[in-house]
Amino acid sequence: MPLALDAIDRPVIKAWLKESDEAALDALWQRADEVRRACVGHAVHLRGLIEITNHCVRHCTYCGIAACTGPLQRYRMTMDEILTCARQGRDFGFGTMVLQGGQDPGVTGAFVADVVRTIKHETGAAITLSLGERDDDELRAWREAGADRYLLRFETSDPVLYGRIHPNLPGTVSDRFAQLLRMREMGYEIGTGVMVGIPGQTWDTLADDIWAFRDYDMDMIGIGPYLPSRRTPLAGALGQELAAAPGEQVPNDELTTLKAIALTRLVCPDTNIPSTTALSILDPAFGRANGLCRGANVIMPNLTPPEYRLLYEIYPGKAAVHETAEALVDGAVSLITVLGRTIGRGPGGRLKP
Repeated sequence: MPLALDAIDRPVIKAWLKESDEAALDALWQRADEVRRACVGHAVHLRGLIEITNHCVRHCTYCGIAACTGPLQRYRMTMDEILTCARQGRDFGFGTMVLQGGQDPGVTGAFVADVVRTIKHETGAAITLSLGERDDDELRAWREAGADRYLLRFETSDPVLYGRIHPNLPGTVSDRFAQLLRMREMGYEIGTGVMVGIPGQTWDTLADDIWAFRDYDMDMIGIGPYLPSRRTPLAGALGQELAAAPGEQVPNDELTTLKAIALTRLVCPDTNIPSTTALSILDPAFGRANGLCRGANVIMPNLTPPEYRLLYEIYPGKAAVHETAEALVDGAVSLITVLGRTIGRGPGGRLKP
């Protein structure tokens, strides 16, 4: 199967996703790593992740902090707590801070603008926001306050599957794409992503997702395995109901996730792609390293205080919930060094040709 960039199209993506021959996959891994090296270099950028709230008004059936998950100890970080984390990230030398949370009206537009403005003033770091679907006035205000990037996962480009995993909710996947495009017009770098192996996801669906990354020219793309949380509807009967036919349902395993990362690097050569913490759950010893060797160029050490990190359980078995931020950073730096890569400096935005 040809691996030249000009030969990668949607049918080729689907064929590679289903490929199981080890020798062929070795060629895919090598090509993805070559493209990564040529287009974004050897640097691995460290982004400081701060999970500022686990409140959420959405009822997404796959998410462990969704409103539909039942009793859950909720929290919102204060301005001082967030700034303490950001200062720690500055001291680690991080060029980007990522403020992530559920879709929480209690975290107001004015509050986020103040946080962004203060972090920018004190650290000079780039700021990525991932706070769900928000109205355009808030998004503009946050951009004016100094936010640089926004991450909004579309989860699946299949409108039928999107509706099934977001039942009785306003909006469609087209609305998420529309928000991403409006944010680009506001001056944000835009990011999105999908879960690999969510019930109902077929090989065709996942191939369409990867092709959508290319069509929308995403600046950041996060790809991780679907990890069912026992508290969610999708982990029970709903997941069995939505599952695609045998042979068509995409597995939520490490191999398929790595294939999706590698193929995304081929179709989006200069985008920023993290090696996600979810990979470390499937493969604690090598998951994150495998991601970096198959096209990824970003790691996001978690700066959230451990007492809150434990409560931000969007999927089960979350890695390193009790480790200090120092230990997480030391581990990331050690991994990057062992792989012969360098630590990225500065904001680490997309390097468009």
